[in-house]
Amino acid sequence: MDFINAIILLLNYTVLPALTYGSQLALGAIFVTLIYGILRFANFATGDMMSFGTMFAVLLTYYFQSKGISFGVLPTALLTIPFAVFMMIFYMLVIDKLVFSYYRFKKSPPVQLAMVSIGVMFVTQALVRIIIGPFDRRFFDGEKFIIKAIEFKEMTGLNEGLTIKSTQVITILITIIVVSIVFWFLNKTKTGKSMRAYSDNEDLALLSGIDPKKVVMITWMIGGLLATIGGILYGLDKSYKPFVYFNNMLPIFAAAIVGGIGNPFGAFLGGYVIAFAEILITYAYKKFLTYVLPEFLEPDSLMQLLSTDYKFAVSFSILVIVLLFRPTGIFKGRVL
Repeated sequence: MDFINAIILLLNYTVLPALTYGSQLALGAIFVTLIYGILRFANFATGDMMSFGTMFAVLLTYYFQSKGISFGVLPTALLTIPFAVFMMIFYMLVIDKLVFSYYRFKKSPPVQLAMVSIGVMFVTQALVRIIIGPFDRRFFDGEKFIIKAIEFKEMTGLNEGLTIKSTQVITILITIIVVSIVFWFLNKTKTGKSMRAYSDNEDLALLSGIDPKKVVMITWMIGGLLATIGGILYGLDKSYKPFVYFNNMLPIFAAAIVGGIGNPFGAFLGGYVIAFAEILITYAYKKFLTYVLPEFLEPDSLMQLLSTDYKFAVSFSILVIVLLFRPTGIFKGRVL
């Protein structure tokens, strides 16, 4: 019985949160890896672009709620996804037209484009703060829990309760659906194969008749979809605060690099690697060890490797280790 309690404890406080957080990171990491693999630069505006798309979802959610429009037991924000994605794609295409296309036409080196993306990051961050403000905003509604801890305890007779939030299930399911569609598009459609060919060898792709403008446009469109949905899911699970999305840039880049930057599937797995690492290393194992160890071996301390305040240090450490010992990541980079 104690062993089962220990497993439930880990599920509740590590596995489910890591799967949810990993799904959110995975969507952002795939966005980063697509931009790097096809447009060939590190987009440091990723976090704020996710924030920008989520901002529209927050504002539209408030508007729908004021008009009495809801989605039943599901969050109203899910109804706003198509509109928020459209606005995000429009913004990305405008930024590309006004900024990135100029440097792409000049064939600027990747480092210059990366520096330009920092400028875009600050502009995007400023726009978000002007439009919606810097404050914490909650926009989740609908049924909050699928299973509550008290109900689980009563049903099983265990000491530990399992809590499953609706946002956790929604995040994992939507991520699986979105990622499956994106991978199918990249591997099975003519446009997706053109994007892969362009990423592999730009000159040969141009000689084959592939339209680079179309490839760039589709890349930003897919990026807008991933960034917006990833940002909305993160906001529903936590809350919406613009600066938090900026902070998420490090774990997102770490996920992309760990998986092999330029490789979407690697970025997808990298999101879960980073999420599990952050949560498992900062989790306090005292109660878990109390269940699985004999009484005389029960620990007195929290048995926590690192405080949760150092969560981002885990991402940074993993990033440095991967760059030092396996710079191509889990999978070889630059493969679409």
